[in-house]
Amino acid sequence: MLILASQSSARRAMLAQAGVPHEAMAPGVDEDMAKAALKADGNDARRMADALAELKALKLSRRFPQDLVLGCDQTLAMADGTMLDKPASREDAARQLRGLRGTTHKLISAAVICLGGEPIWRHVDVARLTMRNFSDDWLETYIDAEWPEIGGCVGGYRLEALGAQLFARIEGSHFTILGLPLLPLLDYLRVRGVIES
Repeated sequence: MLILASQSSARRAMLAQAGVPHEAMAPGVDEDMAKAALKADGNDARRMADALAELKALKLSRRFPQDLVLGCDQTLAMADGTMLDKPASREDAARQLRGLRGTTHKLISAAVICLGGEPIWRHVDVARLTMRNFSDDWLETYIDAEWPEIGGCVGGYRLEALGAQLFARIEGSHFTILGLPLLPLLDYLRVRGVIES
């Protein structure tokens, strides 16, 4: 059995659509506290995503030691290394998107699998996204259409929805952008016999 240590609808949908049998559970991790500690220790966006994914997987793996537990996390790093989080309000979403407008940023998606309370597999993938120089009027229309759904999305956009119009260029896996390095994960699950090879 694969346990997804996440309630993310996008991650659940990716696994289900790829034919991966799983059960989704909330990991019960205080992400804000963990992020604050990781930032205080000077971790960059890549390390932050990896550490948070591991923390989520470990938390449930200790409760379900016989099962494979998949933890995931995603971070967004601007060109200068500044990390963005999920916007807390419409105003915060508009501020974040104005800051990303006309620039290239990185989305880092990490996945860690634990068994018996120990990490046994991990993968971190990076996508680079360049936002077009959209108008303030378009931004207001976008937020009117997409709020509150984008409140749960790092950077304030959903690529699978109207957010696709924010971008001029994208480099990297679509799955990584949605929050899960799916193809490497599927390879590992085939090796483990979770899915057919």
